[in-house]
Amino acid sequence: MATAETRGGLRAEVWTELGAVEALWRSIEAGPACLGTPYQRFDWVASYRVAEVDPGALRVIVLREADGRPRLLLPLTVTRERGVRVARVVGGYHANYHLPLFASREAAAIPGDDLRALLAEVGREAGIDVYVLAHQPRTWEGAANPLSLGGMASPSDAYGMRLGLDPEETVRRAFSADARKKLRQKEKRLVETVGPVAYRCAATQEESATFLAAFYLQKSARFASLGIRNPYAEAPIRRFLARAAGPGDGSGRPAMELHALVARDSGRVLATFGAAVSEDRFSGMMTAFEADPEIARCSPGDLLLHHLVREQAARGRRGFDLGVGEARYKASICDETIELVTVTIPVTLRGRLQGLALEGLGRLKARIKRSPRLWALAQKARRLRAG
Repeated sequence: MATAETRGGLRAEVWTELGAVEALWRSIEAGPACLGTPYQRFDWVASYRVAEVDPGALRVIVLREADGRPRLLLPLTVTRERGVRVARVVGGYHANYHLPLFASREAAAIPGDDLRALLAEVGREAGIDVYVLAHQPRTWEGAANPLSLGGMASPSDAYGMRLGLDPEETVRRAFSADARKKLRQKEKRLVETVGPVAYRCAATQEESATFLAAFYLQKSARFASLGIRNPYAEAPIRRFLARAAGPGDGSGRPAMELHALVARDSGRVLATFGAAVSEDRFSGMMTAFEADPEIARCSPGDLLLHHLVREQAARGRRGFDLGVGEARYKASICDETIELVTVTIPVTLRGRLQGLALEGLGRLKARIKRSPRLWALAQKARRLRAG
Protein backbone atom coordinates (compact mmCIF):
# COMPACT_ATOMS: atom_id res chain seq x y z
CA MET A 1 0.00 0.00 0.00
CA ALA A 2 1.14 3.51 -0.82
CA THR A 3 -0.34 6.61 0.84
CA ALA A 4 -0.54 10.22 -0.21
CA GLU A 5 -1.94 13.37 1.32
CA THR A 6 -4.43 15.17 -0.92
CA ARG A 7 -6.35 18.40 -0.87
CA GLY A 8 -9.39 19.00 1.31
CA GLY A 9 -8.04 17.00 4.24
CA LEU A 10 -8.56 13.69 2.46
CA ARG A 11 -5.95 10.93 2.51
CA ALA A 12 -5.44 8.51 -0.36
CA GLU A 13 -4.34 4.90 -0.18
CA VAL A 14 -3.30 2.84 -3.19
CA TRP A 15 -3.53 -0.92 -2.70
CA THR A 16 -2.04 -3.48 -5.07
CA GLU A 17 -3.39 -6.75 -3.57
CA LEU A 18 -7.04 -7.70 -3.25
CA GLY A 19 -6.55 -9.73 -0.10
CA ALA A 20 -4.97 -6.81 1.74
CA VAL A 21 -7.99 -4.56 1.17
CA GLU A 22 -10.76 -7.20 1.43
CA ALA A 23 -11.82 -6.46 5.00
CA LEU A 24 -12.08 -2.72 4.33
CA TRP A 25 -13.91 -3.33 1.06
CA ARG A 26 -16.49 -5.63 2.65
CA SER A 27 -17.05 -3.20 5.51
CA ILE A 28 -17.91 -0.44 3.03
CA GLU A 29 -20.26 -2.78 1.14
CA ALA A 30 -22.02 -3.77 4.34
CA GLY A 31 -22.61 -0.17 5.40
CA PRO A 32 -26.32 0.72 5.49
CA ALA A 33 -25.71 3.91 3.51
CA CYS A 34 -23.34 2.43 0.90
CA LEU A 35 -23.89 3.66 -2.68
CA GLY A 36 -22.58 1.39 -5.43
CA THR A 37 -23.45 -1.12 -8.12
CA PRO A 38 -23.21 -4.93 -8.01
CA TYR A 39 -20.15 -4.72 -10.27
CA GLN A 40 -18.07 -3.14 -7.50
CA ARG A 41 -18.85 -5.84 -4.94
CA PHE A 42 -15.66 -7.48 -3.70
CA ASP A 43 -16.75 -10.94 -4.86
CA TRP A 44 -17.52 -9.73 -8.40
CA VAL A 45 -14.19 -7.93 -8.77
CA ALA A 46 -12.27 -10.80 -7.16
CA SER A 47 -13.86 -13.29 -9.57
CA TYR A 48 -12.88 -11.13 -12.52
CA ARG A 49 -9.32 -10.54 -11.34
CA VAL A 50 -8.60 -14.11 -10.23
CA ALA A 51 -9.67 -15.34 -13.67
CA GLU A 52 -7.22 -12.82 -15.21
CA VAL A 53 -9.71 -11.66 -17.81
CA ASP A 54 -7.79 -8.42 -18.37
CA PRO A 55 -4.27 -8.99 -17.03
CA GLY A 56 -2.72 -5.81 -15.73
CA ALA A 57 -1.51 -4.15 -12.56
CA LEU A 58 -4.20 -3.84 -9.88
CA ARG A 59 -4.67 -0.48 -8.21
CA VAL A 60 -7.41 -0.07 -5.60
CA ILE A 61 -7.69 3.60 -4.67
CA VAL A 62 -9.26 4.43 -1.31
CA LEU A 63 -10.00 7.98 -0.23
CA ARG A 64 -10.40 8.56 3.52
CA GLU A 65 -11.57 11.46 5.63
CA ALA A 66 -9.08 13.13 7.95
CA ASP A 67 -10.43 10.99 10.81
CA GLY A 68 -9.76 7.77 8.87
CA ARG A 69 -13.30 6.98 7.74
CA PRO A 70 -13.33 5.62 4.16
CA ARG A 71 -15.14 7.80 1.65
CA LEU A 72 -14.83 5.92 -1.63
CA LEU A 73 -13.10 2.94 -3.19
CA LEU A 74 -12.22 2.61 -6.87
CA PRO A 75 -10.79 -0.68 -8.27
CA LEU A 76 -8.61 -0.20 -11.36
CA THR A 77 -6.53 -2.20 -13.80
CA VAL A 78 -3.47 -0.41 -15.22
CA THR A 79 -2.14 -1.57 -18.57
CA ARG A 80 0.49 -0.20 -20.96
CA GLU A 81 -0.92 0.97 -24.26
CA ARG A 82 1.71 2.30 -26.67
CA GLY A 83 3.93 2.99 -23.70
CA VAL A 84 1.23 4.89 -21.79
CA ARG A 85 -0.09 3.55 -18.46
CA VAL A 86 -3.88 3.61 -18.78
CA ALA A 87 -6.13 2.99 -15.78
CA ARG A 88 -9.60 1.54 -16.30
CA VAL A 89 -12.17 0.29 -13.82
CA VAL A 90 -12.00 -3.48 -13.27
CA GLY A 91 -14.57 -5.33 -15.33
CA GLY A 92 -14.24 -3.85 -18.81
CA TYR A 93 -17.37 -4.21 -20.92
CA HIS A 94 -18.53 -7.13 -18.77
CA ALA A 95 -19.40 -4.59 -16.07
CA ASN A 96 -22.31 -2.41 -17.13
CA TYR A 97 -21.47 0.31 -14.60
CA HIS A 98 -18.12 1.56 -13.32
CA LEU A 99 -19.34 3.76 -10.49
CA PRO A 100 -16.92 4.03 -7.54
CA LEU A 101 -18.04 2.39 -4.31
CA PHE A 102 -19.12 5.29 -2.08
CA ALA A 103 -19.43 4.80 1.67
CA SER A 104 -22.61 6.92 1.67
CA ARG A 105 -24.62 9.41 -0.35
CA GLU A 106 -22.87 12.15 1.57
CA ALA A 107 -19.53 10.71 0.46
CA ALA A 108 -20.74 10.93 -3.15
CA ALA A 109 -21.49 14.63 -2.72
CA ILE A 110 -17.84 15.56 -3.29
CA PRO A 111 -17.59 18.20 -6.06
CA GLY A 112 -16.70 16.62 -9.40
CA ASP A 113 -13.79 18.99 -10.07
CA ASP A 114 -12.31 18.20 -6.66
CA LEU A 115 -12.61 14.46 -7.22
CA ARG A 116 -10.94 14.66 -10.62
CA ALA A 117 -8.10 16.72 -9.11
CA LEU A 118 -7.72 14.24 -6.26
CA LEU A 119 -7.50 11.30 -8.66
CA ALA A 120 -4.92 13.13 -10.77
CA GLU A 121 -2.78 13.66 -7.65
CA VAL A 122 -3.14 10.04 -6.58
CA GLY A 123 -2.40 8.86 -10.12
CA ARG A 124 1.20 10.03 -9.87
CA GLU A 125 1.70 7.89 -6.76
CA ALA A 126 -0.11 4.94 -8.39
CA GLY A 127 1.94 4.95 -11.61
CA ILE A 128 -0.91 6.11 -13.86
CA ASP A 129 -0.60 8.37 -16.93
CA VAL A 130 -4.31 8.67 -17.70
CA TYR A 131 -7.62 7.39 -16.34
CA VAL A 132 -10.20 6.26 -18.91
CA LEU A 133 -13.34 5.66 -16.88
CA ALA A 134 -16.09 4.31 -19.12
CA HIS A 135 -19.70 3.40 -18.24
CA GLN A 136 -20.03 6.14 -15.62
CA PRO A 137 -23.74 6.68 -14.84
CA ARG A 138 -24.68 10.32 -14.49
CA THR A 139 -26.84 9.40 -11.52
CA TRP A 140 -27.30 6.26 -9.44
CA GLU A 141 -30.21 5.53 -7.15
CA GLY A 142 -31.13 9.22 -7.29
CA ALA A 143 -27.65 10.48 -6.35
CA ALA A 144 -25.42 12.41 -8.75
CA ASN A 145 -22.15 10.73 -9.70
CA PRO A 146 -19.38 13.31 -9.25
CA LEU A 147 -17.12 11.41 -11.66
CA SER A 148 -19.56 11.99 -14.52
CA LEU A 149 -18.84 15.72 -14.61
CA GLY A 150 -17.54 16.71 -18.03
CA GLY A 151 -17.89 13.18 -19.33
CA MET A 152 -18.44 12.33 -23.00
CA ALA A 153 -21.66 10.52 -23.87
CA SER A 154 -21.12 6.77 -24.25
CA PRO A 155 -22.05 5.03 -27.53
CA SER A 156 -25.00 3.41 -25.72
CA ASP A 157 -26.96 3.98 -22.54
CA ALA A 158 -28.41 1.36 -20.19
CA TYR A 159 -32.03 0.56 -19.39
CA GLY A 160 -33.80 -0.37 -16.19
CA MET A 161 -36.85 -0.06 -14.00
CA ARG A 162 -37.85 0.19 -10.35
CA LEU A 163 -39.48 -2.87 -8.84
CA GLY A 164 -42.51 -2.37 -6.65
CA LEU A 165 -43.53 -3.97 -3.38
CA ASP A 166 -46.31 -5.90 -5.14
CA PRO A 167 -44.85 -8.41 -7.66
CA GLU A 168 -48.07 -8.68 -9.67
CA GLU A 169 -48.45 -4.92 -9.92
CA THR A 170 -44.84 -4.68 -11.05
CA VAL A 171 -45.45 -7.24 -13.80
CA ARG A 172 -48.57 -5.39 -14.96
CA ARG A 173 -46.57 -2.17 -15.14
CA ALA A 174 -43.74 -3.77 -17.13
CA PHE A 175 -45.89 -5.86 -19.48
CA SER A 176 -49.10 -4.59 -21.02
CA ALA A 177 -52.26 -6.70 -20.92
CA ASP A 178 -51.75 -7.55 -24.59
CA ALA A 179 -48.10 -8.53 -23.99
CA ARG A 180 -49.08 -10.78 -21.05
CA LYS A 181 -51.76 -12.46 -23.16
CA LYS A 182 -49.27 -13.16 -25.96
CA LEU A 183 -46.75 -14.57 -23.48
CA ARG A 184 -49.37 -16.94 -22.06
CA GLN A 185 -50.12 -18.15 -25.58
CA LYS A 186 -46.42 -18.61 -26.32
CA GLU A 187 -45.82 -20.52 -23.12
CA LYS A 188 -48.75 -22.81 -23.97
CA ARG A 189 -47.28 -23.41 -27.45
CA LEU A 190 -43.85 -24.05 -25.92
CA VAL A 191 -45.30 -26.66 -23.54
CA GLU A 192 -46.95 -28.36 -26.50
CA THR A 193 -43.53 -28.50 -28.18
CA VAL A 194 -41.17 -29.56 -25.36
CA GLY A 195 -43.47 -30.56 -22.49
CA PRO A 196 -43.80 -28.82 -19.11
CA VAL A 197 -41.27 -26.05 -18.42
CA ALA A 198 -39.69 -24.79 -15.20
CA TYR A 199 -37.97 -21.56 -14.19
CA ARG A 200 -34.83 -22.16 -12.17
CA CYS A 201 -32.07 -20.22 -10.44
CA ALA A 202 -28.83 -22.19 -10.20
CA ALA A 203 -28.41 -23.36 -6.62
CA THR A 204 -25.49 -25.77 -7.05
CA GLN A 205 -22.18 -25.87 -8.90
CA GLU A 206 -23.65 -28.58 -11.13
CA GLU A 207 -26.64 -26.42 -12.12
CA SER A 208 -24.34 -23.43 -12.74
CA ALA A 209 -22.16 -25.54 -15.04
CA THR A 210 -25.21 -26.85 -16.91
CA PHE A 211 -26.68 -23.38 -17.44
CA LEU A 212 -23.34 -21.91 -18.51
CA ALA A 213 -22.73 -24.73 -20.99
CA ALA A 214 -26.14 -24.05 -22.56
CA PHE A 215 -25.46 -20.32 -22.62
CA TYR A 216 -22.16 -20.83 -24.45
CA LEU A 217 -23.83 -22.92 -27.15
CA GLN A 218 -26.74 -20.51 -27.54
CA LYS A 219 -24.52 -17.44 -27.65
CA SER A 220 -22.07 -19.02 -30.09
CA ALA A 221 -24.88 -19.67 -32.57
CA ARG A 222 -26.18 -16.13 -32.16
CA PHE A 223 -22.80 -14.45 -32.66
CA ALA A 224 -22.05 -16.62 -35.68
CA SER A 225 -25.32 -15.54 -37.32
CA LEU A 226 -24.43 -11.88 -36.76
CA GLY A 227 -20.80 -12.15 -37.82
CA ILE A 228 -19.57 -11.04 -34.39
CA ARG A 229 -16.50 -12.38 -32.59
CA ASN A 230 -17.59 -14.50 -29.66
CA PRO A 231 -15.88 -13.24 -26.48
CA TYR A 232 -17.45 -16.05 -24.44
CA ALA A 233 -15.32 -18.58 -26.30
CA GLU A 234 -12.22 -17.35 -24.44
CA ALA A 235 -10.98 -19.38 -21.46
CA PRO A 236 -10.47 -16.43 -19.05
CA ILE A 237 -14.07 -15.29 -19.53
CA ARG A 238 -15.34 -18.80 -18.81
CA ARG A 239 -13.21 -19.04 -15.67
CA PHE A 240 -14.59 -15.68 -14.53
CA LEU A 241 -18.23 -16.64 -15.06
CA ALA A 242 -17.79 -20.02 -13.36
CA ARG A 243 -16.23 -18.35 -10.33
CA ALA A 244 -18.73 -15.46 -10.23
CA ALA A 245 -21.62 -17.94 -10.16
CA GLY A 246 -20.03 -19.76 -7.24
CA PRO A 247 -20.91 -19.46 -3.54
CA GLY A 248 -19.07 -16.14 -3.01
CA ASP A 249 -18.36 -15.19 0.59
CA GLY A 250 -20.75 -17.71 2.09
CA SER A 251 -23.57 -15.18 2.51
CA GLY A 252 -25.77 -17.11 0.10
CA ARG A 253 -25.49 -14.35 -2.50
CA PRO A 254 -23.03 -15.09 -5.33
CA ALA A 255 -21.50 -12.33 -7.41
CA MET A 256 -23.66 -13.46 -10.34
CA GLU A 257 -26.94 -15.36 -10.44
CA LEU A 258 -27.74 -17.74 -13.27
CA HIS A 259 -31.37 -18.25 -14.27
CA ALA A 260 -32.83 -20.56 -16.89
CA LEU A 261 -36.04 -21.73 -18.51
CA VAL A 262 -35.80 -25.53 -18.66
CA ALA A 263 -37.87 -28.29 -20.24
CA ARG A 264 -38.80 -30.26 -17.13
CA ASP A 265 -38.83 -33.76 -18.62
CA SER A 266 -35.69 -33.60 -20.77
CA GLY A 267 -33.69 -31.03 -18.80
CA ARG A 268 -33.07 -29.07 -22.02
CA VAL A 269 -32.14 -25.45 -21.29
CA LEU A 270 -34.31 -23.21 -23.48
CA ALA A 271 -33.13 -19.77 -22.35
CA THR A 272 -30.49 -18.42 -19.98
CA PHE A 273 -29.96 -15.18 -18.07
CA GLY A 274 -27.00 -14.10 -15.93
CA ALA A 275 -27.06 -11.08 -13.63
CA ALA A 276 -24.72 -9.32 -11.24
CA VAL A 277 -26.55 -9.00 -7.94
CA SER A 278 -26.47 -7.15 -4.66
CA GLU A 279 -28.95 -7.20 -1.82
CA ASP A 280 -31.32 -4.77 -3.53
CA ARG A 281 -30.42 -4.84 -7.26
CA PHE A 282 -30.55 -7.31 -10.13
CA SER A 283 -28.35 -6.16 -13.04
CA GLY A 284 -28.48 -8.13 -16.28
CA MET A 285 -25.09 -9.16 -17.68
CA MET A 286 -25.90 -11.68 -20.39
CA THR A 287 -28.77 -13.61 -21.96
CA ALA A 288 -29.30 -16.17 -24.70
CA PHE A 289 -31.95 -18.56 -25.95
CA GLU A 290 -32.31 -21.72 -28.01
CA ALA A 291 -31.99 -21.07 -31.76
CA ASP A 292 -34.18 -24.00 -32.81
CA PRO A 293 -36.99 -22.30 -34.83
CA GLU A 294 -39.71 -24.37 -33.14
CA ILE A 295 -38.53 -23.11 -29.77
CA ALA A 296 -37.41 -19.61 -30.77
CA ARG A 297 -40.88 -18.77 -32.13
CA CYS A 298 -42.21 -19.24 -28.60
CA SER A 299 -39.91 -16.46 -27.32
CA PRO A 300 -38.31 -18.40 -24.43
CA GLY A 301 -36.11 -15.40 -23.58
CA ASP A 302 -39.17 -13.16 -23.13
CA LEU A 303 -40.88 -15.83 -21.02
CA LEU A 304 -37.83 -16.04 -18.77
CA LEU A 305 -37.65 -12.24 -18.47
CA HIS A 306 -41.35 -12.05 -17.54
CA HIS A 307 -40.72 -14.54 -14.75
CA LEU A 308 -37.60 -12.69 -13.55
CA VAL A 309 -39.42 -9.37 -13.09
CA ARG A 310 -42.00 -11.03 -10.83
CA GLU A 311 -39.43 -13.12 -8.95
CA GLN A 312 -37.03 -10.27 -8.22
CA ALA A 313 -39.84 -8.07 -6.92
CA ALA A 314 -41.01 -10.95 -4.71
CA ARG A 315 -37.44 -11.32 -3.36
CA GLY A 316 -37.47 -7.71 -2.23
CA ARG A 317 -35.05 -6.27 -4.75
CA ARG A 318 -35.91 -2.75 -5.86
CA GLY A 319 -33.55 -2.11 -8.78
CA PHE A 320 -33.78 -4.11 -12.02
CA ASP A 321 -31.79 -3.29 -15.12
CA LEU A 322 -30.91 -4.96 -18.40
CA GLY A 323 -27.51 -3.41 -18.98
CA VAL A 324 -25.90 -1.38 -21.73
CA GLY A 325 -27.08 -1.38 -25.32
CA GLU A 326 -30.28 -1.04 -27.29
CA ALA A 327 -32.60 -4.03 -27.76
CA ARG A 328 -36.28 -4.60 -28.34
CA TYR A 329 -36.79 -6.59 -25.16
CA LYS A 330 -35.24 -3.78 -23.10
CA ALA A 331 -37.36 -1.04 -24.63
CA SER A 332 -40.50 -3.12 -24.14
CA ILE A 333 -40.34 -3.24 -20.33
CA CYS A 334 -37.90 -0.59 -19.09
CA ASP A 335 -39.09 2.88 -18.19
CA GLU A 336 -35.73 4.25 -17.08
CA THR A 337 -32.79 5.29 -19.26
CA ILE A 338 -29.49 5.20 -17.36
CA GLU A 339 -27.31 7.77 -19.12
CA LEU A 340 -23.65 6.77 -19.30
CA VAL A 341 -20.52 8.79 -20.00
CA THR A 342 -16.79 8.17 -20.39
CA VAL A 343 -14.48 10.33 -18.30
CA THR A 344 -10.82 10.89 -19.18
CA ILE A 345 -8.50 12.27 -16.47
CA PRO A 346 -4.92 12.94 -17.62
CA VAL A 347 -2.14 12.70 -15.05
CA THR A 348 0.97 13.24 -17.20
CA LEU A 349 1.65 14.88 -20.56
CA ARG A 350 1.86 11.46 -22.24
CA GLY A 351 -1.45 10.61 -20.64
CA ARG A 352 -3.04 13.82 -21.91
CA LEU A 353 -2.04 13.02 -25.50
CA GLN A 354 -3.27 9.42 -25.21
CA GLY A 355 -6.48 10.65 -23.61
CA LEU A 356 -7.17 13.02 -26.50
CA ALA A 357 -6.69 10.19 -28.99
CA LEU A 358 -9.00 7.87 -27.06
CA GLU A 359 -11.63 10.59 -26.73
CA GLY A 360 -11.57 11.08 -30.50
CA LEU A 361 -12.08 7.36 -31.05
CA GLY A 362 -14.90 7.35 -28.50
CA ARG A 363 -16.70 10.20 -30.25
CA LEU A 364 -16.48 8.32 -33.54
CA LYS A 365 -17.93 5.15 -31.97
CA ALA A 366 -20.71 7.12 -30.33
CA ARG A 367 -21.59 8.85 -33.59
CA ILE A 368 -21.78 5.52 -35.45
CA LYS A 369 -23.75 3.75 -32.71
CA ARG A 370 -26.28 6.56 -32.26
CA SER A 371 -26.92 6.98 -36.00
CA PRO A 372 -29.32 4.31 -37.37
CA ARG A 373 -27.88 4.72 -40.87
CA LEU A 374 -24.22 4.49 -39.83
CA TRP A 375 -24.91 1.64 -37.41
CA ALA A 376 -26.68 -0.36 -40.11
CA LEU A 377 -23.69 0.13 -42.41
CA ALA A 378 -21.28 -0.96 -39.66
CA GLN A 379 -23.30 -4.12 -39.01
CA LYS A 380 -23.39 -4.91 -42.71
CA ALA A 381 -19.62 -4.51 -42.98
CA ARG A 382 -19.12 -6.78 -39.96
CA ARG A 383 -21.27 -9.51 -41.50
CA LEU A 384 -19.39 -9.24 -44.81
CA ARG A 385 -16.05 -9.65 -43.01
CA ALA A 386 -17.39 -12.75 -41.29
CA GLY A 387 -18.52 -14.22 -44.60
